[in-house]
Amino acid sequence: MVSRSATEPTDYEPGADPRRWRALVVTLAGGFMILLDVSIVTVAIPSIQEGLGTSASGVQWVVSGYPLTFGLALVAGGRLGDAFGRRNMYLIALTGFVATSVFAGLAPTLTWLIVARLLQGLVAGLVTPQNGGLIQDLFRGAERGRAFGLLGATIGLSTALGPVVGGFILGVAGEPDGWRWVFLVNLPFGLLTLVLALLLVPRTPPRTTSADLDLFGALLLGLTVLCVLLPVVQSEAGGIRRFWWLFLVAVPFGWAFLRWEHRRVRTGRAPLVDMRLFTATRGYPSGATLAAVYFCGFSGIWLVFAVYFQSGLGLSALESGLAVTPFSLGSAVSAWLAGRLVERWGRLVTVTGLSLIAVGLGTVALVAVLVPAEHLILALVLPLLVAGVGGGAVISPNTTLTLACVPSGMSGVASGVLQTGQRIGTAVGTAALAAVFHAVSAAFASQATGFSFAMLGAVVLILIALGLALAERRGQIGNPGNGELENFSSTSMTSSQ
Repeated sequence: MVSRSATEPTDYEPGADPRRWRALVVTLAGGFMILLDVSIVTVAIPSIQEGLGTSASGVQWVVSGYPLTFGLALVAGGRLGDAFGRRNMYLIALTGFVATSVFAGLAPTLTWLIVARLLQGLVAGLVTPQNGGLIQDLFRGAERGRAFGLLGATIGLSTALGPVVGGFILGVAGEPDGWRWVFLVNLPFGLLTLVLALLLVPRTPPRTTSADLDLFGALLLGLTVLCVLLPVVQSEAGGIRRFWWLFLVAVPFGWAFLRWEHRRVRTGRAPLVDMRLFTATRGYPSGATLAAVYFCGFSGIWLVFAVYFQSGLGLSALESGLAVTPFSLGSAVSAWLAGRLVERWGRLVTVTGLSLIAVGLGTVALVAVLVPAEHLILALVLPLLVAGVGGGAVISPNTTLTLACVPSGMSGVASGVLQTGQRIGTAVGTAALAAVFHAVSAAFASQATGFSFAMLGAVVLILIALGLALAERRGQIGNPGNGELENFSSTSMTSSQ
């Protein structure tokens, strides 16, 4: 075995590579394309039904299969990037994403489309952790906060713009095969990104060999995440009612995974996830928990917006997407600014952001039941802008603070674990808020009331995240966000890699 310190590159100085900002833009372009595919497909469901002659229930797996396999692959993708070099993994996995996108766009039947989406999500999960890992490798100090600010802006924009871009593509391509271009558009964009990545993204050396990979740990973790995600991503098709027992099965799988990882560490072998990320890495456990709870509320609102705006207010898919652009614009600007402020203000930035998004969504809930439907979209512009400003000030600063003390040799897997929590939070929040919307709408015979209650549910989740942020800020000694964003370098965190 070779220790991590012995394998650090001698010609790869963090913060010194002149290509680092251009490399970041390129890798974020790939990340934007991948995250866009989470939400862009929702507006294409009617087109897919018409084009392939299938039912709404049949198309459900096209929507839910992607985030399912996406979530399963994140931790393994981070570990592979740590092991074999982030540039290598980024190029290989992004090539796979482009290929599976073409596969999806050319799929002759629903079955083949579902297979393509499952594979597409799998390779997407291998790409995404490389962004966080590369930021950890390439940047230091205040620059790292700004880099994560751009990552946060990318996440916010891709999430919110998916329906807008999807609606535009469908409007241009037309029926019945307009849905195919939702996938095929990834081909030119992806090829350009690959060429630029080959030229601009620096190499990182391998830190281990294939013999050191924790394949059994990856299997146990994958089964655990699958048991949690499958019922919730299939909730619209009665998944929780049919698969509730998988939550119980997840417990022994999760316990077995923890025991196996501890055993790997005791025997001197590299684990898939070193549990000292949670026990000996300052800021990581609280930040990861906050992110998972926040994504329950933040990501859960988008399906409710789409359903209410289209079925309740009669907007088109494109109009529905455009209606939430104030959130997107506010989020993009504030994420960039927050990335610059986190070095100085630390956790206070996320506290402020969570407060703003709670106020913004709370106002949306109130306006929905007080303003007539014909004036509602205009009345929502300001509260959505406030919520967006708040949202942009949460993701990037929290990511910066959460990963600040993670050793560089573990940054990929740490990013993968963090994003797995976010994916689970997204799935749970989407299922929960959609359930609230439908239940309350039926009970009061009013979609406006259901929409309002769903927004209030999101506010409750945001306030829980706010409580976590306040607790950490008050109890934290030597906040790593207050001018001291530097890697934690303790021998207790050095594992054989």
